[in-house]
Amino acid sequence: MEKISQQRYDELSARLHYLETTASTEIAEAIQKAKEFGDLSENAEYAAAKEAQIQVYREISLLEAKLSNVQIIDESTISIKKVGLGTKVLVQDVDTGEEEEYKIVSSLEANSRENKISEKSPIGSALLGAKKGDLVQANTPGGIINLKILKISK
Repeated sequence: MEKISQQRYDELSARLHYLETTASTEIAEAIQKAKEFGDLSENAEYAAAKEAQIQVYREISLLEAKLSNVQIIDESTISIKKVGLGTKVLVQDVDTGEEEEYKIVSSLEANSRENKISEKSPIGSALLGAKKGDLVQANTPGGIINLKILKISK
């Protein structure tokens, strides 16, 4: 069971609703319109609409599977005594002195552009359970990174 924030659950649910309603209706209309052009064997519009329909149904299926296997995190119970799912952590690279803040999230929420890292990533898993002041080592594809926990927050 994957744990996710209420916000991410709402985003995924909204996407699913859009696909099941608006997108499906638009594609059905495009297929109907393409059928009016005649011979389906040489109808590029029909082929494109059918391919779009397959993609939408595939995404609907994936979203339904994801949403059926999630548990929403109760953010009011998140502790900042140690790094855990839902916490933000300010770290300092011991070797370079650079500071970076990450939010520890599930793999369904990970987004490197927003510094949201998966609890299963090399850095995320190394940080889990650490406390302010702790030194941790993360074995990343680029090599070992030594990090000091400067701050933990929500």
